[in-house]
Amino acid sequence: MRPVTFVALGDSLTQGVGDPVDGAWRGWAALLAAGLGTPQRPVEFHNLAVSGAQTCDVHARQTPRAVALRPDVVSVVVGVNDTLRRTFDIRAVAVRLDEVYGAVTADSAVLLTACMPDPGAMLGLPGALGRPLARRQRAVNAVVHALSERYGAVHLHAADEEWVADRALWSADRLHPGERGHRVFAARFHALLAAAGLAPGPAPAVEPELPPPAASASLLWLATAGTGWIARRCTDLLPQLLGLAVEEVRHQVRGTSGGLDVRDAHAAAVALAGLGTAERQVEAA
Repeated sequence: MRPVTFVALGDSLTQGVGDPVDGAWRGWAALLAAGLGTPQRPVEFHNLAVSGAQTCDVHARQTPRAVALRPDVVSVVVGVNDTLRRTFDIRAVAVRLDEVYGAVTADSAVLLTACMPDPGAMLGLPGALGRPLARRQRAVNAVVHALSERYGAVHLHAADEEWVADRALWSADRLHPGERGHRVFAARFHALLAAAGLAPGPAPAVEPELPPPAASASLLWLATAGTGWIARRCTDLLPQLLGLAVEEVRHQVRGTSGGLDVRDAHAAAVALAGLGTAERQVEAA
């Protein structure tokens, strides 16, 4: 009998960053994989996710490889990195995700998707800086929600307050789940799949095998790897983000902040409405 082929697409979350095992990253997708098969029909797992990937990377590089593997189950969890770039374009994100979802489900694969918390909340950015990122992530999540319904995806809601507030779920960098977070992420996906009769194997254990990082680990991350990450984001995003923050403060003083929410929600709706057009050209920026 042919194995269950599970292919995971996405960025550092799916790559497994935050869940180190034997010098490599494991992550939620690897934890979930064992629960998708049985001793009679084992799982063949392929993790194509790459740290830093945006929707353009998943669209251009990961999806063709995934389709060639003829997956039975395929996960596509991506979009946070798009919100952290000055080139953010919700229409381009919508077009790419629509095409990715369509390609990977063309041969009847089960599609797994998830919405995510905004990175500003995870990093604890002050309001004027954090709110523009929150709007971007809400727009991405709105697109993911709508397209997940269109393609019949098994969708995990991971943008609720519980994920942001429970620091035990997150690693020292405050952007990626730690081992517990990856395990909870995998267990929740397994529960959704099991309810649909699509996960005959055991659910992943939720309790971690390793102790959570100490509070000092966040400071260590900032002093080492974190400085490079912040420098790269500052070069790319910070000048624009400062401009957005100025706009945020101006609207707050005028009492018109709600208009920014309406504007970004409308942009997401327009992006979704435009997916039915025959001619679509999106630069893979």
